[in-house]
Amino acid sequence: MTGSGLVLGIESSCDDTAAAVVEAGRVVRSSVVANQDPLHAAFRGVVPEVAGRAHLDRIEEVVDLALERAGARFDDLAAIAVTQQPGLVGSLLVGLSFGKALAFARGLPLVGVHHIEAHAYAATMEHGEVHYPALALVVSGGHTALYRMEGPGALELVSRTLDDAAGEAFDKVANLLGLGYPGGPALSRLAATGNPAAIQFPRYRAKPGRPGFSFSGIKTAVLYHLRGQNALAATPPPEDIPDAADVAASFEAAVVDALVEPTLKEAERGGYRTIVAAGGVAANRRLRGALAERGAAAGIAVLLPSPAYCTDNAAMIAGLGWHHLVAGRLAPLGLDASPRG
Repeated sequence: MTGSGLVLGIESSCDDTAAAVVEAGRVVRSSVVANQDPLHAAFRGVVPEVAGRAHLDRIEEVVDLALERAGARFDDLAAIAVTQQPGLVGSLLVGLSFGKALAFARGLPLVGVHHIEAHAYAATMEHGEVHYPALALVVSGGHTALYRMEGPGALELVSRTLDDAAGEAFDKVANLLGLGYPGGPALSRLAATGNPAAIQFPRYRAKPGRPGFSFSGIKTAVLYHLRGQNALAATPPPEDIPDAADVAASFEAAVVDALVEPTLKEAERGGYRTIVAAGGVAANRRLRGALAERGAAAGIAVLLPSPAYCTDNAAMIAGLGWHHLVAGRLAPLGLDASPRG
């Protein structure tokens, strides 16, 4: 390992092409994200083939820009860190292949990073000393789970959603309401103008001692609210949904309750002094406020990333990659991508 402590991170697990330069695992020298939302908006979801091709088109310029903004050259780097899993395999392979080629050409160590572990680590990057073990809530469009976090990158699954991820439920309900893509942020903007107590959508309640999540029931309740008791009926057009803002606000409140309640119960049951929350849904203001409020009332520290580090980014990859580098957890050039976590 060189003495610089600079790690170049590359992230391409889904539809964001990202690169970042981070120093000593915490100091973000640059973070660049090329978003693909306009490419997928017409499909109301990510199309893997389109995402992979867009990564190919953008990855070189994104990496060059990250180095430029960091004021760094390849000779200044200690390692290349790249997302290996989980994600869309075609997207993963673009970033992984590019990172491996750079490592080989420049004679730099290569580090493979687990996307979910990096999300959990992102919640700690902007904070000082973290009291471990912590309880990590990773909540996004593809993942909703609780983990016991023993340290950077050291996660042990506690429980996960039984069906949809929370972010997926946000997107599906946004689609029912005729909102734009990506649906989650659009729904939250609409919810800010509605009454969260207007409609009592159901909350999943896990069995005692078995924390877990489920969002299919909330999603179905919204469907019946909009279509009446005939689920096969057409959803009214957006202009014919008079209480759309109240639906959005009430749905958001139900999802937040269904995330916060089991998280706090598990934290208290397990004697955790720290909760970290990460992933795209962790940027939601209602969720952030509820976790902070409930955590403070229980005497539990709640660590949240800045919104820019909640969604997919390469700063979290480079940051966690530095810890792998220091620990000697290097990857061979034969490292392969895996769609599963």
